[in-house]
Amino acid sequence: MSIQFGLVVMPQNSRADDPVKRFRQCVEQTRLARDVGFDAICSGHHYLSPPYQSLQNVPLLSRLAADSGTMRLITGVLLLPLLNPVQVAEELATLDVICEGRLIFGVGMGYRDVEFEAFGIQRRDLVARTLESLELIKRLWSEDDITFEGKFFRLHDATCTIRPVQRPYPPIWLGGNADASVKRAARHGYAWMINPHAPLPGLERQWRLYRETLAEAGHPLPAMRPTLVELHVAPSSEEAVAIAHPFLAAKYAAYAQWGQDKVMPEGGAFLVDFEQLARDRFVLGDPQTVIEELERRITGLESNFFICRVGWAGMENGPQLKVIELMGKHVLPYFRRKYGAV
Repeated sequence: MSIQFGLVVMPQNSRADDPVKRFRQCVEQTRLARDVGFDAICSGHHYLSPPYQSLQNVPLLSRLAADSGTMRLITGVLLLPLLNPVQVAEELATLDVICEGRLIFGVGMGYRDVEFEAFGIQRRDLVARTLESLELIKRLWSEDDITFEGKFFRLHDATCTIRPVQRPYPPIWLGGNADASVKRAARHGYAWMINPHAPLPGLERQWRLYRETLAEAGHPLPAMRPTLVELHVAPSSEEAVAIAHPFLAAKYAAYAQWGQDKVMPEGGAFLVDFEQLARDRFVLGDPQTVIEELERRITGLESNFFICRVGWAGMENGPQLKVIELMGKHVLPYFRRKYGAV
């Protein structure tokens, strides 16, 4: 079992920042991640997101594809129920063509009322819209002359003429924090994109729930088992914690303001002291500590694809580049030696 590593290319920054400068830093991070051996880059998705400004992930990944080498591109995640599935099918097929078949389609539902209101979406419809959109997108990617009569979307003799390079379509990962989301991913046979927000013991319980539900539904264990991690590595653990602390504390305070902690399972509170917030949740330390923490997730979650967020809004580019370099020098080689090359 090889272990793959992705890098979250951070599109979310302070509104006071120069967005052109921050975009150029995304390009620099992508090039360095490519050169030191990362397997993927990933970008998230939000609208109307004070106190941050957010670059949109599909156009960002489309541009970064030019510098990505052989790395995969991950929408991590695309807020699917806010969007029209025909638009998503055509745009992501285009992105898979641009990157020559290296797209991973990460899907989420969101949790912010301001986004739902802006797009005219009722919270009660999120699950149904997401599942209906996924069904329609997969058919648009693999069939001609589709007639579809759903609750939210209707097509008659419609054909999507741009198809993904990957057949029948790119891998689909479903994100989600609540038990219901975990079970939903399993029932439909999708990889569960494990969140970085919950402490490890709670995630281990949910992983068991995911495995049980997969088996009940008759689905095999997906080949890719992705886990998002908040990660910072430095020459010493004390330095890693000191650097990450103010940025992670601010980020999780913003999550609490947005209501993210209200959709978390037990033990997921964000408005606690940093030591408690970080415990069993963040991967912060020297290279050996980081290796040990990732090994815990391989053991407890059967993870084989780590997507690492190494910087947060307000952090300058230098510390993030140092993390990428240290990962390439110490952490990635360890896992390549132990588990084999991808």
